[in-house]
Amino acid sequence: MEPTKTILVVEDDSLLVELIRNKLQNHGFNVFSCPSGKEAIDYLSSIVSLPNAIWLDFYLSDMNGDKLLTEILHHESWRDIPIVIVSNSSDGHNVDLAFSLGAKKYLLKTQYELGDIVQEIIKITSQ
Repeated sequence: MEPTKTILVVEDDSLLVELIRNKLQNHGFNVFSCPSGKEAIDYLSSIVSLPNAIWLDFYLSDMNGDKLLTEILHHESWRDIPIVIVSNSSDGHNVDLAFSLGAKKYLLKTQYELGDIVQEIIKITSQ
């Protein structure tokens, strides 16, 4: 039996977090969530077993996704965690920046249903 995979959801919309959590748990994932970039950094710093992927909203209340991606890049043990940006922003600069900082995917919330985004997470954690 394959071990349960863990996803860290970094999203500041609490209603959306609950929807994401339910959908991911229905697909067998353990889900931890952080409403801010700082809390995500604190969480990653405090755990022994890293998540299999991070679901990251690009615009958070305390920092943008590029700042959090940069912070993750500076920690050698965190660099290989696949990160999926899920954002409302289609700004080409943000997309290019996210990929240059190591994001695996950049998905627009308005163009994907929640189930489709979960399928992308499943693909990424299966690689």
